[in-house]
Amino acid sequence: MNQEIKQMSEYCLNCKLKPCSLKGCPLNNNIPEFIKYIKEEKFQEAFETLSNTTVLSSICGRICPHKKQCEGSCVRGIKGKAVNIGELEAFIGDYAIENNLKILKEKANLKQTIKVAIVGGGPAGLTCGAFLAKQGVKVTIYERYEFLGGLLMYGIPNFRLSKDIVQNTINKILDLGIEVKYNQKLGENLKLDFLEKNYDYVVLTFGANVSTKMGIQGEKLNGVYGGNELLEKRNYPNFDGKTVIVNGGGNVAMDTARTVKRLGAQNVKIVYRRAKEQMPAEEKEVLEAEKEGIEILFQNNIVKINGTEKVENIELIKTELVKKEGDTRLSPVNIEGSNYNIKADYVIMALGSKTDEFVKELGLELDKKENININEKYKTSNPKIFAGGDVRGGMKTVAWAARDGRNIAEEILNEISN
Repeated sequence: MNQEIKQMSEYCLNCKLKPCSLKGCPLNNNIPEFIKYIKEEKFQEAFETLSNTTVLSSICGRICPHKKQCEGSCVRGIKGKAVNIGELEAFIGDYAIENNLKILKEKANLKQTIKVAIVGGGPAGLTCGAFLAKQGVKVTIYERYEFLGGLLMYGIPNFRLSKDIVQNTINKILDLGIEVKYNQKLGENLKLDFLEKNYDYVVLTFGANVSTKMGIQGEKLNGVYGGNELLEKRNYPNFDGKTVIVNGGGNVAMDTARTVKRLGAQNVKIVYRRAKEQMPAEEKEVLEAEKEGIEILFQNNIVKINGTEKVENIELIKTELVKKEGDTRLSPVNIEGSNYNIKADYVIMALGSKTDEFVKELGLELDKKENININEKYKTSNPKIFAGGDVRGGMKTVAWAARDGRNIAEEILNEISN
């Protein structure tokens, strides 16, 4: 163990109340306990502690919004600097990969006759599959691509998350005995009724990666893209020397802007209609974007994209933040007469995402935002089918998607047991 990790672990107070775990962590990882094992240099025990609640340590340790979650609830952070929980979690995840530590299965495989199909191999699907397979359930993941990982592979750039780490983490999950069928797209070469007939339970965790649009003039011009689709398909136009405007304030906006900058764009600006402290993106990602020369236009709103056939410029309007009745935070309101134009070669919308059109054809009840509707047990309108992660309109972070996956596994295991 290097000196830096040792010092980080010894800085933890091992609080009995565990606010970092119970309040801050979506997965309720036993943070004080795994850090205690690091202090004692019992790294396998630290990994086993984490494995009780998560199978994505190397990943979540790097990309979770720690300051808004575990580290934001750390007692040390009240009067000083919080414990660097993310780095300690990543250290244990990496140690497990390097030393080939296994995720342990339960000794009694009493559920091996139960078959579960999981559609989608992202964080929710992988976690659900792992927690079922640990208990002896026969799990098959149906994945539309030739690789697993979902947004971990295509949505988060390599400069933020090494794909080797993702693949090694996935391999450790598959070692539990999970079968994978690749190039299977629901609604095309994979049918829901086939899964219903051939499996005891079906779990839908294929995400929601269609970029939301603003509904403003000019969005159909050549040169307007969705951030989610650009990151997923990587079919980039030639950005060399161009001016690119990214609209949004979340991690997708930061990832898109930083990717475009690396692809040769000369001038990259992010437009965000609220203030900096209201940005949903992780603070460190915002700082990294600014360090890389990306300008963020706070309290600005795009009202129109101008051009004949392709993007030429955009019209912006400044906003002020006001308290509206019933709102939990300040709302941006356009300031009349503050409009102005700036040059743009490309505009990338990174305002959020929604489900694909084929979801409407599945015969399942949807909510008003066209997410798959579920009850408190994660069941859809078809009691044999569960859904979790972004496809049900979750919190849209890796840790929360993983929590959905684990919760679904627990619901299925409870049903089997009863």
